[in-house]
Amino acid sequence: MLRGAGPTLTDPTSAAAIVMLRLVWNVDPVLLHLGPLQLRWYGLLFTAGILLAYRVGVWSFELAGGDREETNRLLSYVVVGTVVGARLGHCLLYEPAYYLRHPLEILAVWRGGLASHGGAVGIVLAVWLFARRTGRDLRWLLDRVAVTAPIAAASIRVGNFFNSEIVGRPSNGPWAVVFARLDPLPRHPAMLYEAAAYLMTFGVMLWLEWRTGIRERLGALTGILLVLVFGARFAIEFLKEPQEAFEAALPLDLGQLLSIPAVLIGVLLVTAAYRRSGSGTASGAGEFDPYKD
Repeated sequence: MLRGAGPTLTDPTSAAAIVMLRLVWNVDPVLLHLGPLQLRWYGLLFTAGILLAYRVGVWSFELAGGDREETNRLLSYVVVGTVVGARLGHCLLYEPAYYLRHPLEILAVWRGGLASHGGAVGIVLAVWLFARRTGRDLRWLLDRVAVTAPIAAASIRVGNFFNSEIVGRPSNGPWAVVFARLDPLPRHPAMLYEAAAYLMTFGVMLWLEWRTGIRERLGALTGILLVLVFGARFAIEFLKEPQEAFEAALPLDLGQLLSIPAVLIGVLLVTAAYRRSGSGTASGAGEFDPYKD
């Protein structure tokens, strides 16, 4: 079901003129057919995002006193946590009735259906498990992941663009895109808005990690990430079409309702980090120990 106002197609002449002025996106989401197998743009960009995040993660770990071997081990936890959490998030939050009737379908990740909020929860649980097994401080580990996560999120949203999914409401703006595989209406490229917001967040996180002493305030980088990413997500959701029919009856869509607690947790983490360090590492005094719990 579509919501919001936008251009109509009742007049074929005006509709054709609208389409001619805008990008018509009709790219096949399958990049290559390899017999019965398919290489999809989404999978390629998902993998590219993970690899880019890994490279940044190595730098962040070494800068904060970690090492490459530890980064390699943490990556395996984070990748599994991301996929499992995102899949379960989609199945249990967006289509619970269907997947509770067909639980084996939850395993069919290749058919699509990943939720970013579920992925975030999966990452936190994976990092918590890694912290339990290695003795690392959970906040320190989450801060390292926080620096790298936005670049992966941005790449995944570009993958959504190639899939012509998570589209926005109809728009008269000159930047609107016609997703020809969906319908002939010019729409907000909402997934690209998110990708741009995550890239800007990535730049902020890199600057904070490299140019400031904020990494000594355990949990602050994680909190800032939550505020920036889910604050942007909350705002951009106003321009999106509902992903599921039940969202039309909600005062806010599900993505917004799930983003609110994430932003609040982020604010609490930043506040706690600055209060904790008020008499110690905030001014550079004392020795920072990433293994300290």
